[in-house]
Amino acid sequence: MNPEFWQGKRVFVTGHTGFKGSWLTMLLHSLGATVYGYALPPATAPALFVEAGVESLLAAHVLADIRDLPALAAALDQARPDIVLHLAAQPLVRYSYREPVETFQVNVLGTVNVLEAVRRQSTVRAVVNVTTDKCYENREWLWPYRENEAMGGRDPYSASKGCAELVTAAYRASFLAQAGVHLASARAGNVIGGGDWAEDRLLPDALRALDRGEELVIRAPNATRPWQHVLEPLSGYLVLAEHLFEHGESFAEGWNFGPHEQDAKPVAWLLGELAKCFPTLNWRSEPSDLHEAHFLSLDSSKARQRLAWQPRWRLQIAIEKTAAWHQAWRNGEDMAEFSVRQIRDYRRAPHGDGLGAI
Repeated sequence: MNPEFWQGKRVFVTGHTGFKGSWLTMLLHSLGATVYGYALPPATAPALFVEAGVESLLAAHVLADIRDLPALAAALDQARPDIVLHLAAQPLVRYSYREPVETFQVNVLGTVNVLEAVRRQSTVRAVVNVTTDKCYENREWLWPYRENEAMGGRDPYSASKGCAELVTAAYRASFLAQAGVHLASARAGNVIGGGDWAEDRLLPDALRALDRGEELVIRAPNATRPWQHVLEPLSGYLVLAEHLFEHGESFAEGWNFGPHEQDAKPVAWLLGELAKCFPTLNWRSEPSDLHEAHFLSLDSSKARQRLAWQPRWRLQIAIEKTAAWHQAWRNGEDMAEFSVRQIRDYRRAPHGDGLGAI
């Protein structure tokens, strides 16, 4: 990430009140960008957006629905951004089984609305649409997925993100490329980090059970995922946006931002490492009748070679950083200051070896 590039850049972030959106807003602010946010109110209480005082970092804080195209277009017109980072989504697999219509509306039509609003706006030069590693048709391969693999998804969430990728490709080819707007999609793994209180995510559920003195119930202890600290893919999104803005259409395509291959670990391993930080954590497994992929991993070699992007924190460090953030929050510390300190630590970590200081 190049602070000189971001200094004074006008950046429009959808989903800025969410977990990833809040961290992204803080990261952009630390780089000197002017950030405009568009999202629904935080979905949880507590929420990182509130606990870290993220609203104070924004040039504009618009609370509205991504499905409301007139409101979205008006907010974009007011911001007149250079760059758009689209994170707003319905992000939960199990919720998508309960609310499939909402999931497809938000994740597919919401993406259409963002790209349509961009098409009507004259200042935007670069757009990054954030999807997920689950956009790939999962065949339970033992090797990582590359960007040219087929889109797919058995559950509504995964399918909706595969559809969002197709929408991105269509808008790029039909409208945005010839208008000089460079559009890419970014696919990341399972992120962890301080301030995530979402339901049905492993670490938030574990920390919630810990705080309540309850036993954690998990569905699939042997399921393997490409875990990474939230700052890892966020840094990738920003490096990608820099390349789109400065070098154009040659970077307007899909990109994976995953961890080191060794950091694709089973759920049980992750909980074992978290228990080293919180020894009172207890858990048991209880099978679910809902389909979930057993193995999923990303090949990020394209990002490493063409963007010079690499992970900085290995998974063990990411778990320790997450635990430290949660413990600081439990202790009543200033979480805005603590979060900025973690961002500073991340930016100072050695680039490429994943062995940043704890």
